[in-house]
Amino acid sequence: MGHNEEAIQALEAGNFEKAVAKFIRAAEEAPDDPVGYVNVGNVFASIGDTEKAEPFFQKALVLDPHMGTAFYGLANLYFNQERYDEAATLYEKSIQAGVNEADAYYMLGKSLERSDKGKLGLPYMQRAMELAPDDLEIRLSYGILLANEGVYDLAEAEFKTILQADETNADAHFNLGFLYAVSTEDRESALYHLKEAFTIDPDQVQARYIYDMIQMGAENSQDGE
Repeated sequence: MGHNEEAIQALEAGNFEKAVAKFIRAAEEAPDDPVGYVNVGNVFASIGDTEKAEPFFQKALVLDPHMGTAFYGLANLYFNQERYDEAATLYEKSIQAGVNEADAYYMLGKSLERSDKGKLGLPYMQRAMELAPDDLEIRLSYGILLANEGVYDLAEAEFKTILQADETNADAHFNLGFLYAVSTEDRESALYHLKEAFTIDPDQVQARYIYDMIQMGAENSQDGE
């Protein structure tokens, strides 16, 4: 059994120290193979050791300037450090280098959103959803991004699609209720979905707050008549 196979077994067993040691041995035995350095970087990244992970991804890119998985690993590090502009650049490079997966497009969209470039992130988030249509987290993020950009009709459709698949999705209820509250006169639907949100998930304090504000506004309106 080779060092890479032993490292993978160690990872599956939760033995990160052994996995790192084996991946490093594999990289030492094949110093011109960038895959070994990406493997080590990914292990360090998985345990949150950004400082140790970064140079391994960079070494991989020195060996292969077009290695998509190295760009992707480095992008994840920068995203977690809130370096969103740099992360977006690297996610885009990873896609151009062949990482044609939903997560890459999703993270590029999220990076652009966090960089206050939500409109630019829309096509990437849409592509992520096309690649993983059953991923409700991606669909929710796409709907939120649409709503933030004022595309309320498409956002509404996305939130409803989520609730058709999972009627207990508190986040979808909250965002649909909030959408009705800010973009329509449909107070009844807004109240219904906001109440569903904080009933399903008591930690949805913002849903309860908005619900109470709508109720208070309705009562004040009746008192003024």
